[in-house]
Amino acid sequence: MSDSNGKHLIEMADLVRVYEMGAEKVYALRGVNMTVDHGEYVAVMGPSGSGKSTLMNIVGCLDTPSSGKYLLDGIPVETMNEDDLAAIRNKKIGFVFQTFNLLARTTALHNVELPLIYARMSRQARKERAERALLEVGLKDRMHHQPNELSGGQRQRVAIARALVNDPSLLLADEPTGNLDSKTGREILDLFRDLSSRGNSIIMVTHEEDVASEAQRVIHIRDGVIAES
Repeated sequence: MSDSNGKHLIEMADLVRVYEMGAEKVYALRGVNMTVDHGEYVAVMGPSGSGKSTLMNIVGCLDTPSSGKYLLDGIPVETMNEDDLAAIRNKKIGFVFQTFNLLARTTALHNVELPLIYARMSRQARKERAERALLEVGLKDRMHHQPNELSGGQRQRVAIARALVNDPSLLLADEPTGNLDSKTGREILDLFRDLSSRGNSIIMVTHEEDVASEAQRVIHIRDGVIAES
């Protein structure tokens, strides 16, 4: 969570991303203008090839724009090198993926602690923060279970706890219910709604209308530009 200081959490202006494929230039983003406020819950939708993945990679500081401006929490991302980007990802962004991305042979608690190890936090502080994050997602009694002892929904909760453990400015979720049955997916969406009500800023990428309708606002991207919001 981040306190709002009057600025937007995310501000993009004339954002362009071009990939050079041999002699050919492929425009994935063609001048995106977008803002997201602190504490806002936003869904991003778009068909295959719309630029949705490229946009999310830039929002998540996994990629940088070819031109244009991207401010995350007031920090100009477009000027950053790889080390700066890695630092801002670890500090400012919590990622939730469709495939959970948990380490198989280690407990839920240790999986959640991982980002804190990179942040060079003491062992005791890591354990306390990780326990608190698991408590927040309703997994108090599953902390010492390994992923293969957990249901799909519980694994996604572990992944969400891991994303929250650094107290990030932004929670970025990519198709977070994509691998879950509808009942479990509903539980995860309820959890996102709860996190949003507690002031967490969330951007969720989805291709499902009913999932997108959970958010406060839906941004549609087509042919590399924001079509409507």
